[in-house]
Amino acid sequence: MANFYTDNEDISFLFDHMNVARLAGIVEEDFRFAKECDFAPADAKEAVDNYRQILASLGEIAGDRIAPTAEETDKVGNVLNADGSVTYAPGIALAIKLLGQADLMGFTLPYRFGGINCPQLVYTMSNEMISRADASLMNIYGLQGIAETINAFASEEIKQQYLPPMASGKWTGAMVLTEPDAGSDLQSVKVQAYQDDKGNWFVRGVKRFITNGCGEVLLVLARSEPEITDGRGLSVILVERGPKVKIRRLENKLGIHGSPTCEIFFDNAPGLLVGERQRGLITYVMSLMNGARIGIAAQALGIGEAAYRVARDYAHSRRQFDTEIENFPAVRELLIDMNVDVQAARALTYYATFCVDLETGALKQLEFGNVTDKDQAKALKQTSRTYKRLNGMLTPMAKYYASEMSMRVSNGSMAVLGGSGYMKDYPVERYLRDSRITTIYEGTSQLQVVAAVRGVSSGGVDGVMNEVLLNRDWPADLQPTVDKVKEGYALLTEAMAFAKEKGMEYTDLYGRKIVDMAIATIVGALFCDQATGKESKKAVAARWMAVKLPEMRMNKELVCSGDRSAITDFATLAGPVPVLE
Repeated sequence: MANFYTDNEDISFLFDHMNVARLAGIVEEDFRFAKECDFAPADAKEAVDNYRQILASLGEIAGDRIAPTAEETDKVGNVLNADGSVTYAPGIALAIKLLGQADLMGFTLPYRFGGINCPQLVYTMSNEMISRADASLMNIYGLQGIAETINAFASEEIKQQYLPPMASGKWTGAMVLTEPDAGSDLQSVKVQAYQDDKGNWFVRGVKRFITNGCGEVLLVLARSEPEITDGRGLSVILVERGPKVKIRRLENKLGIHGSPTCEIFFDNAPGLLVGERQRGLITYVMSLMNGARIGIAAQALGIGEAAYRVARDYAHSRRQFDTEIENFPAVRELLIDMNVDVQAARALTYYATFCVDLETGALKQLEFGNVTDKDQAKALKQTSRTYKRLNGMLTPMAKYYASEMSMRVSNGSMAVLGGSGYMKDYPVERYLRDSRITTIYEGTSQLQVVAAVRGVSSGGVDGVMNEVLLNRDWPADLQPTVDKVKEGYALLTEAMAFAKEKGMEYTDLYGRKIVDMAIATIVGALFCDQATGKESKKAVAARWMAVKLPEMRMNKELVCSGDRSAITDFATLAGPVPVLE
């Protein structure tokens, strides 16, 4: 019987190594729910045991029930019916039913709405396992952020009406943002939100590229203030699926075929205002997007893990020239790079999620904890500010690195399998197709780099280094690797100082190289920390820095070159726009 939690040593190790008990104390609010709810944990030990059982249960569903359906789901996809409804692929429908029956569709929702009140870190681990089974399913399972947004910002009446059926898996949701002329630039959204003379809200217009747009609960970003043309004129309206919501078509995509991507026409559809008007983009959608970026990072992790496992197994069993191909040095190097790449993305994504939990916990305690002690309130504000700043860098960084990793590893897996990987006899070609979208939606890699470099520029890496690597004693056998991380950190500091002196345009021009250096430094520090808890991680940390430090030296030289030719000589270097003659 397959279990995607118990068969993954790295997830199990990180679950034990990271301070999950601290997060339990935060989300359980010092375990006060145990007095109100029979199944709420009474202490940290019980909470951590619960989380482990939840992950083991989900791992079994993912490995034993969902993964075997992924190939057929990819083949048959979803169906747009004549009446505008959408029928999920059988495997997707079964998975939603199973996850709902196991109470796993309200992963982070409070107990009072039928949720299981887990930290985001545990949810991210679950997202990775679901994505390993079927990346397209994660686009529905992972949209639990819709319910989180309702819980965070909507009125109590809306919460009571919509959250219980979402927690049970009876209803699913979608965040409805993109339009034909408003992709990454959401400030350009044109879909209208208006009120009648009785104060009822309605939505009119077309949205495109909407993941699970056929869901029952749609959070629609719409222009409620027509006289304001930027993001300040946008609000979020909750629209329930109904006759005024018409799915006009399902997109024909390269991958994630089990995830219905819809074009929707809102024909004066009735809705409910979520939170306050004009805060739709600036507050609510940005909050939703940050969660979604972590979700995509976890999705990419699942794809990368799945792709690596196929390659590792194939290289071990495939014989050429009287030996297994894993014995060829070039194949060994490829497999090692793939495995370290997956672990690096996991270290970064889980650490980012851990920091998100700390920020959210401090904010919740300030808002709902009845904190009267001034020193405690001051400390909580400082904690929330510190981690908000850190998460502004780590969240796009995790999404960027993990999604690019999933493409590299899927591509590497196909290289190991050769011609067999190119055929549909193996799932590698599906992993490669599915991985590509992770670098695009919820903001392309280029946009993630722009967001992350702002955090690096404002000292975000310093915060991580102080927390993880500096100011502590290291075992003697780890010290050489720690010293290499410090050397990389010094290179990054020098490169960043040079770029800042040259201005923002120059910093953006070299943003990817700077962010790559920052990621190499942070992951190096995280690997060293992990090596204190697991012997094999010492080799992983050493390998990471052996490969990354030379790259960092090269990137530092490029950043400090002062070369602006990509800007000044663009027309010459890129050539003219092609014209058909």
